[in-house]
Amino acid sequence: MNAGTDDLGFVHVLEPGRPGAPVLLLLHGTGADEHDLLGLGRALHPGATLLSPRGPVDENGAARWFRRLREGVFDVDDVVERAAGLAGFVQRATVAYGLDPRRIVAAGFSNGANIAAALLLLHPGLLRGAALFASAAPLQGRDPGAADLSGTDVFMGAGTADTVTPVGQARLLADQLRDRGAAVELREHPGGHALPPAVAGAAREWLAGLR
Repeated sequence: MNAGTDDLGFVHVLEPGRPGAPVLLLLHGTGADEHDLLGLGRALHPGATLLSPRGPVDENGAARWFRRLREGVFDVDDVVERAAGLAGFVQRATVAYGLDPRRIVAAGFSNGANIAAALLLLHPGLLRGAALFASAAPLQGRDPGAADLSGTDVFMGAGTADTVTPVGQARLLADQLRDRGAAVELREHPGGHALPPAVAGAAREWLAGLR
């Protein structure tokens, strides 16, 4: 494991996995860090390589992936800029660690899922797929533009009682991704801003089926 390194532009952790297994890009939620989703990554796919960076934005001591103007209102220009920075990190890490660029799958929760969705829409082809938990449409009212996401698979988990990220945001994102050719599985659950075990289990099955 490489821990606490920022040689590639982001403090991050790398846990090497088995050859041929997915590379999980783990993207934590607000206030967490590069260690937060390692357990989830191992549960989603035992044997996967885990690449887990820390969000570079400090919001009153809480690490995030991009700035927000207030709760639920994103600084969309910053989303675009930070997504480009994260895409550059993924590309550098792919070379530095000898990762297979065809097997990189993001797994993110909340703010981490939002930046993963921005990677999909703004940097098509970077990710083989993504598992997005409690995610919103990252560009909000802005047109995401054209992107060819054919061959990209996305799993989404969304709570119908989520007051932080309303389920309508997840449905909007799912439509945006499908409109650009992605294969999207949206799993709604009756809970709030969380990742229930049943949804995590469904994501594990989805990930096992990726080729």
